[in-house]
Amino acid sequence: MTRKQWVAVASSSSQKTKVPDAVKETLTEKASLLIENVIKPNHISPPPTDHNFNYLVDVYSKWYRNYFYFCSTYNCPHPNAIAPSFEIKWARMEYVGEDKFNVSYMRHTEKWAEVYQEISMIDSLKAITEEDYFAP
Repeated sequence: MTRKQWVAVASSSSQKTKVPDAVKETLTEKASLLIENVIKPNHISPPPTDHNFNYLVDVYSKWYRNYFYFCSTYNCPHPNAIAPSFEIKWARMEYVGEDKFNVSYMRHTEKWAEVYQEISMIDSLKAITEEDYFAP
């Protein structure tokens, strides 16, 4: 009688490209400028007087492995709120090698939807600034 056995095989998609430190530093610097000069002035406004709605208080970015995220913090002023604030990730740049990124946005289903594949860092940041998909 033959015995069947499962064998784990690493696929090529599971092997991610390591992000060079120079790319990390450059993207972090450019994203910080974009956040401070464009995104925050266009999206953060004074707290509303009506305490029934959440409001945006901060936008920031961070690296996790080969993903660069744009994130937001919202305050929840309602007295029955579960927590006083919450954070969300709303845009993601995945480093795929040679200064190329896949760009995704977070859908209402809490799943990432990839919009662009293998575009440059500058084009990625431009898309995040201009496209309606990417809103904090």
